[in-house]
Amino acid sequence: MDGKKLIELKQERATLTTDIRALMAEFEGKEMDAEAKVKLTKSEIKFDELNARILKEEKQLERERIIGEQANDTDDAKAKGKIDEVKAAFKDYIITGSKAAFDVYAALQQSNPTQAGYLVAPEKFVMELIKELDNALFIRRKAKVLPALKGAQSLGYPKRTARMGAAVWGTEIAAPTPDTSLAFGKREFKPNPATAEILLSKTLIRNAPEVEGIVLSEMTFVFNELMETAYMTGNGVGRPLGLFTASADGIPTTRDVSTGNTQTAMTFDGLMEAKYSIKDQYQRACEWIFHRDGVKNIVKLKDGEGQYIWQPSVVSDRPDTLLGKPVNSSEYAPNTFAAGLYVGLYGDLKNYWICDSLAMEMQVLMELYARTNQIDYIARIETDGAPILEEAFARVTLAP
Repeated sequence: MDGKKLIELKQERATLTTDIRALMAEFEGKEMDAEAKVKLTKSEIKFDELNARILKEEKQLERERIIGEQANDTDDAKAKGKIDEVKAAFKDYIITGSKAAFDVYAALQQSNPTQAGYLVAPEKFVMELIKELDNALFIRRKAKVLPALKGAQSLGYPKRTARMGAAVWGTEIAAPTPDTSLAFGKREFKPNPATAEILLSKTLIRNAPEVEGIVLSEMTFVFNELMETAYMTGNGVGRPLGLFTASADGIPTTRDVSTGNTQTAMTFDGLMEAKYSIKDQYQRACEWIFHRDGVKNIVKLKDGEGQYIWQPSVVSDRPDTLLGKPVNSSEYAPNTFAAGLYVGLYGDLKNYWICDSLAMEMQVLMELYARTNQIDYIARIETDGAPILEEAFARVTLAP
């Protein structure tokens, strides 16, 4: 799909949004009849379908843009030849498990020679995988991704946990009072291992022209799902700590904002309370996160002047906005609308940090499933993540 078609989809969504709002306005203050309820339900289902298609096509356009850049990323024929040689060796390994070309195999092998059964994907392949993850998971694009951790098991950053005492007025010869309240702690990132395993038939592998692409797309999908879930709701035990998890090591409950909301729905007043609970210096970079069910709720909200507060984008490279700030939609954000639960988040996502120590490690087991004519592929990554500055975030919470 090209950018023109994407714009048409966004314009269709904007028209549908207008129709939904007009139908609601027609029955404002009175009970909606059965026919109107059916029409509203159908419109909301169509809205969800359009929203999903728009999100999908935006990701695909970004992937195509990246591939186009990568196709022209070097004019050095010798360097390109080396990349192609490594990719060819990786493809050969995926298909046959062969390590015959020792010089190329050495380029693929991990620096630790004792791990002879494992290969690291060639550099070009790994970069494509990382790019695909970055574009499928908006948190990875918007968060701060730390340099890859090497030579250590964890990465620690000092963090101020208490400010120093206030300055005081005195006289020319008065002795100052030393501060005793300034304190520092530490935020530690310890990448956690994650694995994925798939089986492919030898017949498929033999007939598929780009078998490494099959492995890439399948591994990418399952790692996408795993990391998206953890960055949103992970408990920090053997996995990243999520934005929607209350924790003293991430975002504590003091950053939960329920004022103005009801026990079943967000309100205009509640969203305003969340937005302005964050200091001005963070506001420029702040964005919203909701599940699409939350977006569907917000579509219907008006401000005090009767104006709808959610503005759908009709431009291919512009996000939808809410109270002037971009809206991110994630299938893994909370979507249970009940008393006291989280239903959204507002904040500066650069204050969510991600630390990787292994982009992807691949192992091919040729014999394990030989009796069923299959080859076993095992992939591993190691990553961690957590919010590092709680005051940069506000969680939208329903009334208790």
